[in-house]
Amino acid sequence: MSQSRNTVRIIGGEYRRRLLPFPDAQGLRPTPDRVRETLFNWLGQQLYGKSCLDLFAGSGALGFEAASREARRVVMVEKSRVVAESLKANRQLLSAKAIDVAPQEALAYLKACRERFDVVFVDPPFDSDLLEQVLPLLPPMLSEDGLVYVEARRWPEALPGWEVLKQAKAGQVHYGLLRRAAEPS
Repeated sequence: MSQSRNTVRIIGGEYRRRLLPFPDAQGLRPTPDRVRETLFNWLGQQLYGKSCLDLFAGSGALGFEAASREARRVVMVEKSRVVAESLKANRQLLSAKAIDVAPQEALAYLKACRERFDVVFVDPPFDSDLLEQVLPLLPPMLSEDGLVYVEARRWPEALPGWEVLKQAKAGQVHYGLLRRAAEPS
């Protein structure tokens, strides 16, 4: 496999144009540049001082992009030890002090976490049911105006408790921005 295939390019902010290597791992597919560009256009310049959670970090494309755009804190959760070590090496390469890598399984992390986040990136392995398992666990972890970015092969038919703010599709990737649905009064 060529080295260029296993790199991800940061598209904006402080680390713009930096290429970061990542290892081969089953199901690891970085969020495409075009999708990341759209996502960060949706988020605007709102990441200054924000706290972000990259739940299925993989290559780290979303988390590194958030840190590059001045997020105050970015937690990258990755269960593969090899991939988590790669994330730590890339954090070191960029001297990205805002990034913490949590080498553990996403559901275990969510169940133990007591922190609140402004933006949560949820890009689980395609063809898993992790999205459906994770979404109900997120509301208590979100700040008052917290947003959730979702990426999947198929857009979920129902998203109980969530309001879809933006939604798009690029190739095989369905993605969107969610926030907690307003409580009925």
